[in-house]
Amino acid sequence: RDAAILMGVNVKTIPLVVFAISTALGVCAGVMVGSLFAIAPGIGEGLVVKGFAVLILGGLGSIPGAVVGGLVLGITEALAAGFISSAYKDVIAFVVMISVLLFRPQGLMGKA
Repeated sequence: RDAAILMGVNVKTIPLVVFAISTALGVCAGVMVGSLFAIAPGIGEGLVVKGFAVLILGGLGSIPGAVVGGLVLGITEALAAGFISSAYKDVIAFVVMISVLLFRPQGLMGKA
């Protein structure tokens, strides 16, 4: 930062310009994806539930816990799909989440 100031770069406006450019690129990507795929209000509900399950499995506020929770949930779903049926993947994720809430409410890794 000090070197940029010495070179005459306005360090107050550069983050704003970078934010504006990244926002514009995000909008362009959203428009392109929106024109290719159908978008509905409930399109991401399954992903939100899975993300919440991973958050509960790993523990609130723990980034390593989120990684462990994601791995546990993914491996459990894959094994359940292989041995039982892929139709029960969401049920297995819900059962794992409820089990962790009952037996270890702070999550697998606890709080960070």
